[in-house]
Parts: sequence; C-alpha cells; structure tokens
Amino acid sequence: MTLAQAPLLVSGATHSAQTFRMMIKDLSRGSEGVTEAADLKVTPLPVPGAGVQIGDGSAVIRGRANAWQGSYTAYNIGTATVPIAPTSAGAGRSDLIVLRIQDPDFEGGKDPATDAINNFEVIPNVGKATGVPAGVTGIALARIDIPASTGTITAGMITDLRQVALPRRERTQYLAFPHELTKAWKDDEQWHDWPTPARWQIRVPDWATSVIFSVTIAGLRLDYDNVYGTVRPMFGTAVGQGVVVNDEQGKVVRRNTLVVADTLTLPPAFRGTSQPLYLQARMAKTVKGDLGVDEGSTIVADVEFIEGPV
Repeated sequence: MTLAQAPLLVSGATHSAQTFRMMIKDLSRGSEGVTEAADLKVTPLPVPGAGVQIGDGSAVIRGRANAWQGSYTAYNIGTATVPIAPTSAGAGRSDLIVLRIQDPDFEGGKDPATDAINNFEVIPNVGKATGVPAGVTGIALARIDIPASTGTITAGMITDLRQVALPRRERTQYLAFPHELTKAWKDDEQWHDWPTPARWQIRVPDWATSVIFSVTIAGLRLDYDNVYGTVRPMFGTAVGQGVVVNDEQGKVVRRNTLVVADTLTLPPAFRGTSQPLYLQARMAKTVKGDLGVDEGSTIVADVEFIEGPV
C-alpha cells in the first residue's frame, strides 16, 4: 500500500470520506464508545411501556470491515424512542441495543442522500455475555433482559453496557510534613480523625465518576507499648478500606511505613465540589501502644479521578 496523498487542510486537495474517517480514528486513538459519561444512556419510557428511550449524546464507532475503514462519529439530540417487542408466554429474551453505522461503501445498499446511515438497532435473542456481532460496525449501549409474557420494559431489565471512548483521568499528589508529634492514643475502639496534618481539600472534577487514592505514611512512629489499631481513609462522607497495624515490639520507639488505599464510586453530589481527604484511627482497648507522626514522618496522598458511564 502506498502513502495516501490526501492530507487534511491542504489547499487544492480533494478530501475523501475515508480521509475524514481515518482522522477520527487517529484522534480517538482507535478507541470507541460514548464521548462523555452520561451520553446515550438507555432508560425506560417516562411511562414504562413496550420500548426504551435513549438520551442526548455522541459517540465514536470503529469500522469493522477492514483496518483502513477508519472510525465514525454519531450524535443524538433530544430523546430517541426504540420499540422493544414483547416476549411470549414460553420464555424470556435478551435484546441488545446497538448504535449502528451502515456505510454503503462497506455493507448494505443504503443511499446516504435519502437513507439513515446511523440507527439505534435492536438485536434480539442474545446471550448475557454477547457483544456486538462480528462484522457489525456499532457499539453496544444496553442489554434488555425481558421475562416471559412481558411487554413493559422497566429499569430493572436494563443493563448499561456503555463505555467511554477516551475516559478522562486526573492524577495529583498531595504532601504533608508534620512539625510536631501527633498521636493516636485513645484506646476506646472508636474512630478518631488522625493525624491532623493528613487532611487535604480535594476538588472533584465535574466529569469524575470514581476515585482511586492511596495515602502513605513514611516514618510512622509506634511507641509506649505493643500496638493494635486500624487506620482508614475518608473522602468526604465516603468510608475507605481500613488497614490493621499490629506490632508486638513492646515499649521501644520504632518506625514503619503504612499505606491505606481504596477505589470509590463518587456520589453525584460530589462532582464539581471540594471534599476533604483525611485519615481516621481506631485503637484497641486491650493494647496500649500509640501510633504517631512527627518531624521524622512524611505523608503522601495520591489521588486519581476517572470518568466512566453514569
């Protein structure tokens, strides 16, 4: 194959449909899916009935005919209604809702001047693990699992299958350097905010749907006696996974490293707001040792926000 001689934005050149499709593929890095987290979501009709509705949004769809077909864009403005056939009395059925492209250069015989090339299509009788059939240029939006003798589609029958084509990610590190000794010493089996320096106000992007974070305490101090406690991260009102600290070295002052981490799905109300990230400690009643941070400690928080379907 020779190098294509139709680069975009060159005066006097003729730009083919393939040139634009290849540009879309390049800009999307070969990915496909909806553009943003809420795009093209499949939901029941306002009054549940024999169909579903698909909301606003856009998507990138990779061509399946060959490696040089390129990719397409499609968008929906407003709400589209897609009919779903009722099931018989004998058995239930699963249908796949697909945003499909039928380019007459590669399949079918549609005329782009008069016919719809982009369609929301229902592929009936699919398995629970079935994706878009091989050779079909399209992306799966949802699977509808319909019980027998049913003609009304409810929210519980809809499984969201959308993927964000190029999900946004944002990762930042935050540091804290204690300047004095601060201890977790209350042996009461209750949660207490600790250590004081490990608290940051984190701005949540308005597109974020989940967060992955880890907090590392390097130079964690243990003293006074054996230690048994649990440290957990908090993000706003969301509780993260706790980590046990169990040490039986007695009264000597010693140092260790502690890492607490979790992945949390963000409540919609968190998006576009600032939320505190901090730690809490709960110390056992029967073991009297303390946790501490001081000038020999460094605290590092690594926070990454991720975009996904909502």
